[in-house]
Order: sequence, then C-alpha cells, then structure tokens
Amino acid sequence: MEKVFVLDTNVLLHDPLAIYAFAEHKVVIPMTVLEELDIIKDRRDKDVSREARLAINTIDKIVGDASPKELQAGVSIQTTSANESKFSGCLAIYPDQQIKQNDNIPFLNGNHDHANDNRIINVALSLQATNPRDSVCLVTKDINMRIKAKGSGLEKVEDYKKDKVLDDVDLLSKGYVHYEGQFWDTIEKVKTENHGRHTIHLLPRDAIEQVFTNMFIIDDSEFVGFICNLDEKYIYLLDLNRASLMHQSFWGINPRNLEQAMAFYLLRHENSDLMIMTGPAGSGKTLLALAYALQVSMEEKRFSKIIVARSTPPMAEDIGFLPGTEEEKMAPWLAAFDDNLEILHGADEHSISSIDYVKQKANIQFKSLNFMRGRSFNNALIIVDEAQGLTQFQLKSIVTRIGSNSRIIVLGNLAQIDNKYITPLTSGLTYLVEKCKHFNYASVMHVNGIERSRLAEFAEENL
Repeated sequence: MEKVFVLDTNVLLHDPLAIYAFAEHKVVIPMTVLEELDIIKDRRDKDVSREARLAINTIDKIVGDASPKELQAGVSIQTTSANESKFSGCLAIYPDQQIKQNDNIPFLNGNHDHANDNRIINVALSLQATNPRDSVCLVTKDINMRIKAKGSGLEKVEDYKKDKVLDDVDLLSKGYVHYEGQFWDTIEKVKTENHGRHTIHLLPRDAIEQVFTNMFIIDDSEFVGFICNLDEKYIYLLDLNRASLMHQSFWGINPRNLEQAMAFYLLRHENSDLMIMTGPAGSGKTLLALAYALQVSMEEKRFSKIIVARSTPPMAEDIGFLPGTEEEKMAPWLAAFDDNLEILHGADEHSISSIDYVKQKANIQFKSLNFMRGRSFNNALIIVDEAQGLTQFQLKSIVTRIGSNSRIIVLGNLAQIDNKYITPLTSGLTYLVEKCKHFNYASVMHVNGIERSRLAEFAEENL
C-alpha cells in the first residue's frame, strides 16, 4: 500500500517546504494549486506572495528537467532529516483539468465560486477511486474544505501538522513551574553555595522535569528560584527574594503580581537576547515591554532606537492606501503603544508634549512587519506586538533580522488569533516558545492576571 498526500494551496503558503515533510511517501499537487500559486505570487501582500514564490521555487527544484510523463508519475524527492537517515519520496503533478464526470465517483461541481476547492477535492476522490489499494489523504488547513471532502466520500482528510509542536496549548511553557506546598519537600539532595550576595542551590539534573535555563521555580510558601545554568550533573538554582522582585521598577512602574515581577527580572536579565511574553489581554505585556524599553534607551543609553512592529491585518495588504509616512500609516494598528505611553506620562503637567518628547528622544519607530524583510537592526530594541497571528516562517524572518547589540521582545495572546488558517497550536508564537525555551539566551514568561479592569477580567474569562 502506498501513502498518497494531496496538498491544498494553503498548506504550501503556510509552509513552502511542506513537500519535504512527507518522508518516503508520494505527494500530489493538483494543477489548480499551481494556478493559484501563480496568481498569489504577484499579490501586493508581501508575506503571502513571498511564500507562494518560495513554494514554486521548491517545486521547480524537485521537478528539474523531468519529462511530462515522469512528472505525472512522480519525481523523486530526496532530503536528509536532522534526526533520520536519508529518505526518498516522490512528487507528482496531477492534471485535474482532464478529470471527467464519472457516475462511479462522487465528483463535486467545479463551476461555481468554490470551483478551485472542489477541483482539488476531486483529485483526491479520483485517486481514491482509481487506486483502491492506496491510502489517499487530502491535506488542507481549510476546515470547511475538510468537512466537504469527508462529506463527499473521501476517507482520509487531515490538517497540516508538521509545525504543530504541542498536542494541547495548555502544555505550552509558561516560563515557570508552580509547586503546591513547599518545593523543597520534593527534593532529596541539594548542595548550597554562597557567591557574595547570591545563594545558589545545586540540584541533581533529574530533580525537576522539563527543565530549561531562565525558568523560575515557585511554590505556595513564597519560595522563588531561578534556573541560571544547567550541565550534565546539576541544575543551578538561584535563590531569589520575593519581596525584592516585587519592588523592581521600570520607568516609574512596579509589578502588580508575581508573574509581572518575574517578567521584570527576565527583561533585566543580561543574558537574554530574546524575550517572549504571552498572556491574556490586559495582563500588562505591552506596558512592561514599553516601560523597559524607555528605561534602557533613555536612562541607561543601551540602545539607540526602539522599533515597535506588528503585522498589518489582511484588509490592509498595502498600507499605502493610508496617507502620510510609514509611521503615520501604522498608527491605527499601533494605538496600543500610544495608550501605554499615556499611562506612563498621562499624569505629567503637559502630557501630550511629554509623550511627543519621549517618542523623539527615545527614537521610537513604528514599523510594519511586512516591510522588515531584508533589513538588519543594530543597537536596537525591537518589540513585536500581536505575534499570535504570525506563522513560524514570518517570525523566523523577523528574528533573523536582529543584529549586534540588539534585543527582541515578542508579545502575543493566543486567545486572540485573527488568521483563519492559524490555531493556538500552529501559531508561530507557540512554535517560537517551544523551540527557543531551551536556548540559553532566550526567556519565556506567561503573564497571567488581568490588571486592566474588573470588566476586562470578567470579559476575558466569561465572554
């Protein structure tokens, strides 16, 4: 039995290298998918057009100089996985324009608004009918298309799962582990060392499950420990004072709960090049990031500029339809930062003048992520807002822009995803957390607790 995977267009847009994800099996791309990619590659939306071009180039690289007959039968795909030996599958292009109505196959009508979706489903139905011994599966990120395919008689339909790093979003790392009761009751062996003002506990490597550097350990008895290092034998746990954590300050603001206090500590941590903050709306992620940015830029002169960025929504594929400079065009989508600047300086005697002065003095630049590719940022603090709606490739393209003496803070709320093809489990933010949590120079913190208002807290939990 051969496993055959028919790929929808949205899979290749989500992961242009998806063809390599099916190991030794057969991948089929309908002609309709190639036509859609050809149209999309010329769109003004720079993200999706780039993914379309990359997908086309990947197909072209595999196809090479294969003959039409070889291409329809299947061209060998050879790749090497980091964890597996060399394997080979094959890629075939299916000429779905040649499919003819057959009473024995429940083809969908291809002459209406959803004709392309139906043609792709028809390819899978045709392969299933003509190759009954094979396992034919349609792979698409379109939920309605999966339902239609099953309703039409296709036995196997799946979402694309390669970028799914977790089975349940509740398993996503929070940056800390909470122990009920007392943490030390669970530890059998410990060696304690004093280094000046710091107390470090050396625990056996297997004393804590799922351990990584820059992670906190907290318990009900107000113990707070910070894992500052790991080696083959020991976990190095720095003993922190909870009261001192709660008295930290950035640009005149203090933490209101322990999670914010731990986020303050990670922001201040010198060894962290990447800081990821997740949490519900109103938990203070943006305010903390902005207060830290102003502190280290204006007071400590560590960075020459602050770059605030987010992806513009699909309705604004080209922000050129708005008047003004790039910063003025981005204003509607970055109003949250203006709101937080008002919180930080709203009590000033001339608050509007203070905010304008801070923007100019700190060299705050507002950017669209759609226009950040190909750039390199040095001596800069980059804050990426609303990252939950980005794919892993989009986030990778941003993180790889970070130059020397720069730092990036990524913010996101997985409960507010607007992209119809992204779920909390396939979000680039989830991927970034899970892939970077073991990196010694990255840190993660889930800031819980709604600090905006009692109404916001009620809405987040009940509406």
